[in-house]
Amino acid sequence: MTNLQFKNDITEASEVIGHTWPLYAFVASNPLSGYEKLTFKNALQSAAKYLGGSTLPEASLFSEALKSGEMDKEVLLTLLQENDFNQDPAYYLSEMEEVMHLKEKNVNHHLDRIMCKWLAAFLDEGFADWEMPFKSKGFFSAWRKLAKYDKEMGTSNIEIPKTAALALEYVLKDYPKKDYLELFKYHIAALPGWNGYIKYRMQENSAWQQKYPISLEDYLAVRLWIVKTTNTELTPSNNLQQESATSLNLKYIWLKAWEESWQNQLISTLNERLNSTSKSSIKDLPDAQLVFCIDTRSELIRRHIEVKGNYETFGYAGFFGIAMDYKNPETGIIRKSCPPIVNSAYKVSEVAQTDKDSEFLDYQQHIENSKFSSYFLKRLKNMLPSAFGFVEGAGLIYGATLTSRTLFPSVTYNLNKKNKPVPENFCETKINDRHDEKGGLAISIDEKVAIVKGAFDLLGWENFAPLVIFAGHASQTANNPFGSSLDCGACAASPGRHNARMLANIANQKAVKIALKEEFEIHIPENTYFLGAEHNTTTDEIVLFDSQAPSTHLKLIQDLKLDLKQSQQTATHERLGKNKDSLKTAHKKANNWAETRPEWGLAKNAAFIVGPRNLTKDINLGGRCFLHSYDWEKDNEGKALEAIMQGPMVVGQWINSHYYFSTVNNEQFGGGSKITQNVTGKLGVVQGNGGDLKIGLPLQSIKSSDQEMYHQPLRLSVVIQAPYNWIIDIIERNESIKTLLDNEWLYLMVMDPTDSNQIKYYRKNLQMKAKKISEIQS
Repeated sequence: MTNLQFKNDITEASEVIGHTWPLYAFVASNPLSGYEKLTFKNALQSAAKYLGGSTLPEASLFSEALKSGEMDKEVLLTLLQENDFNQDPAYYLSEMEEVMHLKEKNVNHHLDRIMCKWLAAFLDEGFADWEMPFKSKGFFSAWRKLAKYDKEMGTSNIEIPKTAALALEYVLKDYPKKDYLELFKYHIAALPGWNGYIKYRMQENSAWQQKYPISLEDYLAVRLWIVKTTNTELTPSNNLQQESATSLNLKYIWLKAWEESWQNQLISTLNERLNSTSKSSIKDLPDAQLVFCIDTRSELIRRHIEVKGNYETFGYAGFFGIAMDYKNPETGIIRKSCPPIVNSAYKVSEVAQTDKDSEFLDYQQHIENSKFSSYFLKRLKNMLPSAFGFVEGAGLIYGATLTSRTLFPSVTYNLNKKNKPVPENFCETKINDRHDEKGGLAISIDEKVAIVKGAFDLLGWENFAPLVIFAGHASQTANNPFGSSLDCGACAASPGRHNARMLANIANQKAVKIALKEEFEIHIPENTYFLGAEHNTTTDEIVLFDSQAPSTHLKLIQDLKLDLKQSQQTATHERLGKNKDSLKTAHKKANNWAETRPEWGLAKNAAFIVGPRNLTKDINLGGRCFLHSYDWEKDNEGKALEAIMQGPMVVGQWINSHYYFSTVNNEQFGGGSKITQNVTGKLGVVQGNGGDLKIGLPLQSIKSSDQEMYHQPLRLSVVIQAPYNWIIDIIERNESIKTLLDNEWLYLMVMDPTDSNQIKYYRKNLQMKAKKISEIQS
């Protein structure tokens, strides 16, 4: 078999697993993305063949939803009867509870343990002081040189071939070529976490991958050679437990009933808002317009800001339309800051603001001093001659530090923050082409205009307030390996403030404003100033980066800051359910290094709404909806809508699937309990002292307690207010979107404004089923 044929089979086999993103960029993604060409139900069955376990909610979750009213009993009875299940729901709950999910015995435990040991050693990203030798030669070559020292692998008189392809050929020489694909699937699926990370490294071609290359071919060659030397069974054992077809069908009906109940509730709420006689409190021109990420956590703070003054809010994907990588001035590391499905076109870095070169130089010196101090302390702790003496001598200081962090987390954080420079006070963002290594060539005015116009088109903007805020978002947590999962998903799990500042910077440029006016008749008033900001989703504080704001806007900015402070108070009060001290509680959660749940993140996400603010304003949606601003009357034949459906909607489906699978089977697709997790290699976590990398969210992110759910595992329901024929044309042009909809990985409901906002439900192959509001409410 040729090396090319091996590679083709391995590429196809790798679809049985998803991607495992590193902790420092823990992007929410669908762990079954490779199965999206199948219907959702068939995908669950196919995945169970290789991965095992259940992929539908347990009976206890259905029971809880039914008792709480989240699942409409009438909807459930109708769906049960339509599928010839004619007993009472209680009967079927009991039947589902009786289905025992015995934990399968891993017959390859010894093999998996050996592989995890080698993978952890090779893939380590700076955690170990003594790294694995020969890493630069690649995984297979490094392992080949060291394998003879591993006594767990047994002994063999056969010399290991020089390449992974030759090793595979040797091991598989007695097996039919037609069986290779299934063999590869079986052994890749055996360790979906580590192999998912290898897929990620290969796809991203990160700096670590370039320096220390590894491939799934390497992995399979090593694994199958160890199979040979340890006399392990090479072929699949078929020991993975799979649910019966009847049990799967029954659970799927209950899931559909739960989802339909939620859709009916949502549509009824939106219809009430449309028919409401309440008028907007916004005057002809607001004092400020604030653009937030579409993230579900923005829904709460937007409501609270709008009632504090003459303010207008919008929702826009949190990378603010800039496909960029960002260079962190503290670490020098360049990371993606746009959706993973988008190729980065630009690189953004920090430069000194006008007349602030000295502050910038002082900041750079501070960074160098901090790096040296960190390095020096690490060497003192880890070097054999100094380790014991250092511990004895510094014990009291470390003890006092640990005590203060434990008893007074907020005070300790504020003291550290006070002594740390804030680069936004003296730095500004600079944008260059991503491939411009020296950073000397700025992008063209046409590209800048396209970025700004793209944002305005999607938001449907025509009138501009004196102050326009672009607010990215980030989370604030202590001692949290999954901290990046709480940052902006549209920025590839990075904070969104860099994108927000960059868009504000470009929009303020005089040449851009002139070009927008002359080429597109977009008139930005002379007194309109754009400002970057950051929404802290753990404390609901909003920080305005106003160090360069003109004096003419300082009074307006100061008034806004006061209103934002009040909004923080009322928003945390609602979110945390505290009658008093809600801010204190929020800060404690953000800074306490023993806190397992600093915030809920995007838990409970269940819908994606595309439409103008008057569709959702004044409605408490419970932080369950992504809100993307859109006005169909200002869109040119649906071009802006198509961009929303191609990008933000798909990212929303990734996030939703991530939460769904982490909830229904946390052991297989989640992260397990934070209490028993250990970080490995700075890139992931394992349960206990080893094993496979965990690929999803920890239990504390999706459950209130061991027995009580918080996140409701429902597929994403998309609601779009736009002409029905536009949406059908968009779906017809985009096969990937059509596949997701046809295979029920997400739902689509259209509020057609050209047909009295009648609700039309998407059905397979571009079909639509209209539903009257009376039918939904009944």
